[in-house]
Amino acid sequence: MLKDIIENNQNYQPGLSIDCVIFGFHDNQLKVLLNKIPDSLQCSLPGGFIPIDQDIDTAAVTVLNTRTGVEGVFLRQFATFGKIKRNDQHFGKAILERLNIDEEKGKWLTQRFVTIGYYALVDFLKIIPNPVNKYEVAEWIDHKEVPELILDHKEILDKALDTLRIELNLMPVGYNLLPEKFTIPELQKLYETILDKKLDRRNFLRKITNIGILTKLDEKKSNVAHKAPNLYSFDKEKYDEVLKNGLNQGW
Repeated sequence: MLKDIIENNQNYQPGLSIDCVIFGFHDNQLKVLLNKIPDSLQCSLPGGFIPIDQDIDTAAVTVLNTRTGVEGVFLRQFATFGKIKRNDQHFGKAILERLNIDEEKGKWLTQRFVTIGYYALVDFLKIIPNPVNKYEVAEWIDHKEVPELILDHKEILDKALDTLRIELNLMPVGYNLLPEKFTIPELQKLYETILDKKLDRRNFLRKITNIGILTKLDEKKSNVAHKAPNLYSFDKEKYDEVLKNGLNQGW
């Protein structure tokens, strides 16, 4: 795919790219989707270039859909990264040879690129990670165990996580990260994992209930060792309303 882009680079906006931080929640871990390069210790965030006939947000949605196979997920632009030498020396001769890209044509990649950061919240169980070429492996990694990343992708990931933590006080989170039915302890664990701190159980229940986005179901969680907790779902209409108007409380 990258070779095709280089061959037809006149169809893409020069010097501008997109990088997506895709978050999922599974086994009480906040996970991030990374591209792993075989025979390399480094990983990268999913990203892409911007066709000249596409809006930037549309191009970001295309990147996300290609990588996850899922449409209609939460996607938000959060920052732009444009240090002068952020991509210097990354696409060296060895990488171009491995990708079978002519060195002269590969110069398009060595120009200064400014990248626009987006973060996405997806349902882990609905995602089948999809590498875009044979040189990559798409893999979920616990956000606390992320290996070395290329370029400034660690800075992009850290900024995305900081932004998510701040916005957790401004909007509801969970609809895109949890299964359709969940328990209050599971929802609280999601918040604790993102915030990286413990929350008081009764205080959390009071606050999340007051937001008015939960529907208590006439079901209990099965296959648990102790007293089965109630299951809940999100009221999508009220969730979207709060997402639009924002919250006025913190965690």
